[in-house]
Amino acid sequence: MKLSTAHKIGRFFQYFVLILVGVIMIYPLVWMVGATFKSNAEIFAGIGFLTANPTLQGYIDAVTQNYGGDISIWRAFINTYSFVIPKVIFTVISSVIAAYGFSRFKFKGRDMLFGIMISTLFLPQVVLNVPQYLMYNSFGWVNSPFYLPLWVPTLFATETYFVYQLVQFMRSIPDSLLEAAALDGAGLVRIYATIVLPVSVPALCVCGMLCAAKCWGMIEQPLLFLKTKALFPLSLYMNEMLSAGQPEFLSTCVLAVTPVLLVFLLLNDDIMKGIVQMEL
Repeated sequence: MKLSTAHKIGRFFQYFVLILVGVIMIYPLVWMVGATFKSNAEIFAGIGFLTANPTLQGYIDAVTQNYGGDISIWRAFINTYSFVIPKVIFTVISSVIAAYGFSRFKFKGRDMLFGIMISTLFLPQVVLNVPQYLMYNSFGWVNSPFYLPLWVPTLFATETYFVYQLVQFMRSIPDSLLEAAALDGAGLVRIYATIVLPVSVPALCVCGMLCAAKCWGMIEQPLLFLKTKALFPLSLYMNEMLSAGQPEFLSTCVLAVTPVLLVFLLLNDDIMKGIVQMEL
């Protein structure tokens, strides 16, 4: 067998396996979207995603449903944005500042502090729930209409994973570039604002997107710190729907996923560049 023929056969099987795995991975999402146009009886009739009698009743019920006047899907969206937006913004800002300090400054105890910070990655959130609840309850933050327990801690670079990723990225910035700026008379703040931040935009987009995706589906902490149903974010709203067996649950899932997908599509180029650069 010629080498070119063997290469073509190998390439064919590579693409065949990738396409097969891709179909298997994406089919549940396709089925979910298709099921939103089915009647309740059709949803459990088979695994096919097409329907002979499509209906929008699921979406109509999803956008008009109101739990006892306490919360609707629109209110749940507003509640989610109320803490996701500040959490993403402050996570990115605090993480990039902490990463700049760890990657570009040499000070006594730096390696020890960085090691302690990395060790917190192995600390599960469930271990922190009780002390955090007691602390925030003493502050009067539990059931806060401003969602203070969910975003205020991010002011102090508590998202260790993002700090670590940004430290690795900033260490890849050539020292000669920063030294040239320093020789031209640029101070630390100017170097940070005019060189480090612009170069780090793709990496910051990745961190912001991952943080938003994580916060969007967060259940444990909102459930711990929020007691009033009117304050529930989208994740808890959908959890209530699932517990009650509401038939419009799948339509609500599609509406909930749509904003995250739109953000990813808008920032797709920067996110891909950031992932490549952070891996390097």
